[in-house]
Amino acid sequence: MDGEIFYGSAYKGSKDYTQKNIHTANATGFGAAADDYMERGIDLNEQLIKNKPATFFFRMKGDAMHEAGIFENDILIVDRSLKLANGKIIVAVLNGELLVRRFLKNFSSAYLIPENNRYKPINLAEFSDFAVWGVVVYSIHSLG
Repeated sequence: MDGEIFYGSAYKGSKDYTQKNIHTANATGFGAAADDYMERGIDLNEQLIKNKPATFFFRMKGDAMHEAGIFENDILIVDRSLKLANGKIIVAVLNGELLVRRFLKNFSSAYLIPENNRYKPINLAEFSDFAVWGVVVYSIHSLG
């Protein structure tokens, strides 16, 4: 094994980092009393990503899901490992095109439902080329 080099990923995560690693000082030279009770910062990877290898990010184009709170240019976090369930918002592949819609299934057929009255529901019985790409778990959008 001499001379072999093993490479790992460039991103190691922030689990080893805590707020206590940051030294604080104020004008008097003493730290604040609350410094002893500081917790580590929030890691969005830990909070938003449950299955890292199966999670992907998309940028939303269009306004088909406006009433569901998903807007143009939002970042969608999509988990491909989650099972399709009735009422979930999904990324679907329909005739080679990616669509973000709510999946609804009744006794006779399944539909892709937009959350905007300008668009019509899509009856999946009319299409032979349909696949679920993943389930949308979070939408991130700017307030500005």
